[in-house]
Amino acid sequence: MSAMTIEYFFTPQSPWTYLGHERFAAIARAAGAAISVLAVDFGRVFPVSGGLPLAKRAPQRQAYRLVELKRFAEFLDLPINLQPRFFPVNGDDAAKLIIAVNERDGSDAAMKIAGTTMRGVWVEQRNIADPSVLQAMLTECGLAASRLDDSQSQAVHDRYEADSQRAIDEGVFGAPCYIFDGEMFWGQDRLDFLERRLARG
Repeated sequence: MSAMTIEYFFTPQSPWTYLGHERFAAIARAAGAAISVLAVDFGRVFPVSGGLPLAKRAPQRQAYRLVELKRFAEFLDLPINLQPRFFPVNGDDAAKLIIAVNERDGSDAAMKIAGTTMRGVWVEQRNIADPSVLQAMLTECGLAASRLDDSQSQAVHDRYEADSQRAIDEGVFGAPCYIFDGEMFWGQDRLDFLERRLARG
């Protein structure tokens, strides 16, 4: 295990997490840092941190979110459907699948399936709440089909609950959130700061 570990709190249906996911993975890899992959339930985090689900936000905020998503996607040269067919979507099953993969196959595999679910929502118009879609994603990632069954276990459910509480306990309030050596970096637009912090060790 690397002496440097970054806690990565996210939800698989977050567009901001999608926009930063591969860049974050590359930054961590270059720094020789391990990633603690933490897919959590922001439905639990928001009520205790002052956040609102998208549908309950003011129209001005909803409109500006689309402007910023388009702006960042163009700047990062990443494809995105600003209003995808399957969004809002319940991300619980996808999050639990990521946890199951992380438990059985390790963090690299978990990062891979996480990225696949994010692209599924924001690029490929796929429904990550559909078990058959998640099953197909496992196959595409070269992972065991049995991980879908694993993801429905009590142990994985308990881990999902525990990691969501961990996010609350550590002061996380939005996705994605990266914590290194006790310092929080919220949002994919803070990855440059995280990179500089990692360089200091």
